[in-house]
Amino acid sequence: MALLSFERKYRVRGGTLIGGDLFDFWVGPFYVGFFGVTTAFFALLGTALIVWGAAIGPTWNLWQINIAPPDISYGLALAPMREGGLWQVITVCAIGAFVSWALREVEICRKLGIGYHVPFAFSVAIFAYVTLVVIRPVLMGAWGHAFPYGILSHLDWVSNVGYQYLHFHYNPAHMIAVSFFFFTTLALALHGGAILSTANPPDGELVKGAEHENTFFRDLQGYSVGALGIHRVGLFLALSAGFWSAVCIVISGPFWTRGWPEWWNWWLQLPIWN
Repeated sequence: MALLSFERKYRVRGGTLIGGDLFDFWVGPFYVGFFGVTTAFFALLGTALIVWGAAIGPTWNLWQINIAPPDISYGLALAPMREGGLWQVITVCAIGAFVSWALREVEICRKLGIGYHVPFAFSVAIFAYVTLVVIRPVLMGAWGHAFPYGILSHLDWVSNVGYQYLHFHYNPAHMIAVSFFFFTTLALALHGGAILSTANPPDGELVKGAEHENTFFRDLQGYSVGALGIHRVGLFLALSAGFWSAVCIVISGPFWTRGWPEWWNWWLQLPIWN
């Protein structure tokens, strides 16, 4: 009840992008808005289509359900529903739901009078997904280059794409992405550990403050970015991981078709080795 009382002061009219007061409403503690309605529509329709795809498929095994994109022979054309068209419609629903959710976040930010950091961050994740199912297939000339919807089939696709380029770990953008992923977990571990260490001391000791956190990192590494800075660093690291993940796959095929270990031949050809 205390949280709902606190939220009441922020339930102000306005801030909507489409629909005005007509869609300016809440369901319980959740703001809906026009884009909340479109999110629900696309999400429910896409889920129903996935269930239909499972119904016309060979199995109801959750691990083996597979809704594949059209065959390469269809190119970028629309395919019959049972031959990849279902995947195409589900993809439209997924993009519609994700973009609607991001725009709903924009409306919430406008209501609260805060920056658009959250929808911007989510947009990077949307960009990574769209890269896989739209940008890369379009650049390669066929929807069949996108990944299928299914648990084991998706993992098989990831494995197969990796082997197509002999050793995907030699992809330089993949290296950068993985480095950012590890650096993100390191930063979150350091930040979370510092917060818990100060706010949850042993019995009999006083709760510490920000000056203790800053002193710890100054002693550890010579510099502390501060309470606000660590969140900026964390956001940068997380978004960079998602961005370079998209880059590493979009350059594989459209811009580089050979094995990734071969890309590193430039290193061996540097004049310094002569």
